[in-house]
Amino acid sequence: MSWMARLYDTYEQAMQLDVAEDLKPIPICHTVQNTHLNIVIDGHGNFKRAKVLEKTQIVLPATENSAGRGAGEAPHALADKLQYLAGDYASHGGLKKAYFDGFRAQLTDWCNSEFSNPSACAVLAYVSKGVVISDLTKAQITCVDDAGQLLTSWPDRAGEAPLLFKVLPKEAGKLDQGNALVCWTVEADDIECPETWKDTELQRQWIAFDSGNSDLAALCFVSGSIQPIALSHPAKLRHSGDKAKLISSNDMSGFTFKGRFTDNDKSIKQMGLQSAAIGSVTSQKAHNALRWLINRPRQSFRNGDQVIVAWAVSGKEIPDPMVATADYDFDNYDKVEPLPSGESAIDADVDHTIDLGQSYAAKLSRFMNGYRADLAVNDCISIMAIDSATPGRMGVVYYRETLPQEYIDTLSQWHTDFAWPQRMVSEVSETGGKPKAKTKSKVTWRCSAPSPYTILNAVYGDIIKGNDSLKKNFYQRIIPCILEGRSIPIDLVQRSVQQASNPSGQEHWAWEKSLGVACSLYRGYYLRHPRTEQQKEFAMALDTTITSRDYLYGRLLALAERLEEVALRAASVNRPTTANRLMQRFSSRPYETWLTIYKQLDPYMRQMKTSRPGFFININKEIDAVMAMFDREEFVDGKALSGEFLLGFHCQRLALNHKPETQIETTATTTEE
Repeated sequence: MSWMARLYDTYEQAMQLDVAEDLKPIPICHTVQNTHLNIVIDGHGNFKRAKVLEKTQIVLPATENSAGRGAGEAPHALADKLQYLAGDYASHGGLKKAYFDGFRAQLTDWCNSEFSNPSACAVLAYVSKGVVISDLTKAQITCVDDAGQLLTSWPDRAGEAPLLFKVLPKEAGKLDQGNALVCWTVEADDIECPETWKDTELQRQWIAFDSGNSDLAALCFVSGSIQPIALSHPAKLRHSGDKAKLISSNDMSGFTFKGRFTDNDKSIKQMGLQSAAIGSVTSQKAHNALRWLINRPRQSFRNGDQVIVAWAVSGKEIPDPMVATADYDFDNYDKVEPLPSGESAIDADVDHTIDLGQSYAAKLSRFMNGYRADLAVNDCISIMAIDSATPGRMGVVYYRETLPQEYIDTLSQWHTDFAWPQRMVSEVSETGGKPKAKTKSKVTWRCSAPSPYTILNAVYGDIIKGNDSLKKNFYQRIIPCILEGRSIPIDLVQRSVQQASNPSGQEHWAWEKSLGVACSLYRGYYLRHPRTEQQKEFAMALDTTITSRDYLYGRLLALAERLEEVALRAASVNRPTTANRLMQRFSSRPYETWLTIYKQLDPYMRQMKTSRPGFFININKEIDAVMAMFDREEFVDGKALSGEFLLGFHCQRLALNHKPETQIETTATTTEE
């Protein structure tokens, strides 16, 4: 239960944050729900008007049972569906069983208690008249047929459907207007906040009333205090329609659980639960904190039903573990000291022939040091992943607690080990940033560890479309690599290398992204290789001292691609190069394929020799220099290339792209002279 204890502590800390109330977790004894109707009444319970609400979410008073209700009767305290609060729902042909009596009885108990509230009393006075559906029909909100029965569908011949029919969900092809959830506005001179769902005094009075309704108190195994025990736990964690629960116990019937416990309704009321008991307040605070964390953008990551959250119990900001390094705001993070001489935190135009990753490492270290300075040494950081196998059951699939130093060190190591130039696209103004200026896309290569989402797409490609189980399994495997420093699974590395070695099977931009990710994973895998003697490090730029067969073959492929690209551009021809088309074959049969590629270059060499002699001499010198570094026996060896050839290919490619063709020609001409 350590995760519940941390969430409980998080709730207590979050409620003390100096932020607006709507940015804090919701109060206990409340739940979040989408509302469809707003009914306005006066202080004496007289109907004034009503309107339909679209995509409106409110915090409403709820009981322990209603906060996690499924089938069966469990009324909310004030705002609820027409099925509960409309006394004339059944007489107007409601599709479901009416629960008005239970709603009115509960509201009456609250209004007759010492914690009564004027707005709640006004609502009770109004609903007791039993004319909610009639008033809404007169206000042209709900719709009935000639017999006064609620419509379950809108006739096509009647024209455009009313707004209520558009906001309500359909069940089995039919629409039940009784599903419309009503929130109340009470307009009176003595009521300061007419909108009941925003009335903090009403919330406080309901909490005081509801907290005193439980007679079953026992030891809470989370907080260690004696308090009323929760027999039902909250739902709606990931969204307002979420029915799955982290803690559920429906073992009184249906043989849900056949074990050592012999609980029944009578024994629970007398002695409590035989298993570990959790206090009602503790459970609500822990679940409300988790819901709050899930809805905070920079602290949660969603993949369908799978949610991953990372947070500091103190409420302080921590670096997001699920983003690429390039997504960190190196320039504007206020804890980082300004860089000297106005230097930018990330230089998109870094020279990949000179910078081997030193500037990237320095800037990443300075960025992470900002968080180190902000977090206390003994702050607790928790990482939690939840997922649901069925609509009603949810489980914790990953949980880890760590201290700030370990968390930041491990995360920094991930961004260091798996850093590689990645393809980025930015919008650049064509007219100097003037208003309404036209923009164009600019492709740059920035050193960054790819995000898990980018890795997922690069590794599996189109296979992941509609394959939720594959995506969930991937995230469960990648999280320990990021947060625990584990080696990345070899099958992910191999698949990424295969994807990057097949440019013909994907769009050019997608292949370039796959290439950057494959190099990143291959480099990171060998930095963290399980066998120490096989660990090695590759620089993030062209290293002309490496004599590895695979690295050299990759460089040759990049040089061949460059030569043909320049020739095709000069001839105004737009088609893939031979090196690009044969790259997959080249990875499995490099010597044989290189002979084919080199033979295909012959006409382009003759063309360049005549039209651009400087470029021709320079590129040939580079090809000859790489060829001279081969061991003869390794060069003719027919075995397939490892992923290292992609590193050589990518580094050589970036080095050539960074050096404009005109500079190459100028350098070559000077050499000839």
